[in-house]
Amino acid sequence: MRTWGIAVLALISAGIVTAQKGGGNTSPSTSGSPGTPPTRSRTPFPNDGGAGQRPIFISGTVVLSDGLPLTERVKIERVCSGTPRTETYTDKKGHFSFQVGQSLEMPDASTSSAVTGGMGSTLGNQRDVAGMSGAMGGSPERQLWGCDLQAALPGFRSDVLSLNNVRYMDNPDLGTIVLHRLANVDGLTISVNSALAPKEAHKAYEKGMAAVTKHNAEEAQKNLEKAVELYPKYSEAWFNLGWVHEQGDRIDEARKAYEQAIAAEPKFVRPYERLSWLAVREAKWQELVDRTDQWLRLDPANSPDAYYLSSVGNLQNEHIDVAEKNAREAIRMDPAKKNMRARYVLGLALAQKQEFTVAAEALKIFLDASPDAKDAETVRKQLAQVEEAAAKTAAKQ
Repeated sequence: MRTWGIAVLALISAGIVTAQKGGGNTSPSTSGSPGTPPTRSRTPFPNDGGAGQRPIFISGTVVLSDGLPLTERVKIERVCSGTPRTETYTDKKGHFSFQVGQSLEMPDASTSSAVTGGMGSTLGNQRDVAGMSGAMGGSPERQLWGCDLQAALPGFRSDVLSLNNVRYMDNPDLGTIVLHRLANVDGLTISVNSALAPKEAHKAYEKGMAAVTKHNAEEAQKNLEKAVELYPKYSEAWFNLGWVHEQGDRIDEARKAYEQAIAAEPKFVRPYERLSWLAVREAKWQELVDRTDQWLRLDPANSPDAYYLSSVGNLQNEHIDVAEKNAREAIRMDPAKKNMRARYVLGLALAQKQEFTVAAEALKIFLDASPDAKDAETVRKQLAQVEEAAAKTAAKQ
């Protein structure tokens, strides 16, 4: 690697590894400060709402645009500053409800310092810090400022509902979220094997998922374990068992469950996504590259997070051309600019190639969009380095 780039990548690696030591979970986030692991509860499915505050309840319905019935429960996410956080799951008919401040998942590195801040703090899709304003406390209404609500189901694009104007005592029903089916998916976004589960296994699975929505991790784990014992090919149950373990910070158990889901159904996309986030959390860069490669082979047309995480892993492994290519693809697939960390990764990749002028432009775009990111000062120093190098290069020409 060029001498110029060593200091930059050292800062990136240190920031990600430190953040990952703080703990972690999903999906795509914004920034944790280098050297300061995020504080988090060790209790699965915590209540992060403040005591004595007036609760805000939100409800609605998820439907498919083609009118077909849902075949599984759908994850409901609150997205703040580009960081998604799981709030609840729908029932089998698509209905959902939750209380703001009682998220199903804890704030962690994958939604903050590993995902959106990526290099220096968070890597992002999967994700400023701690994920969302909700993770940082404050009144329920404050937790909704600048936030949207969406449904999350691989292979589908979700309509988005703004939460900016939701207030205490408002009608909790926000209406309908429509999921639009995406094309060109070789992988399975909905498990086929799971539809073949025998009655008793399916019953145990439903009990497990009901326990998840009630924040009862112990009951969820017990029933999901029963489901996979009765039907070892129950990939959906294996996946959700992995998620329960991940939320309980039992990372080895989570990884084993996700791998069992893949063994049961190799084209089932969702386990590859979670395993990619676990690789980020533990700074296992080659594993991250391998997992995202598998993910992208199954679903290349609908996975901006996979391109983003792949760019991070390849940058860390000094595969600079691949890192640049995949960062650009992540940006192309993100017209709403929800993951500005991809611009940051692109800037660092271009700097490694000594394309300093365009690298500086990419870093400026990130800072303009995220001036208060916890690693903003680190990025500003990197930008100063890049601009100085650009000036020296111009002077020689």
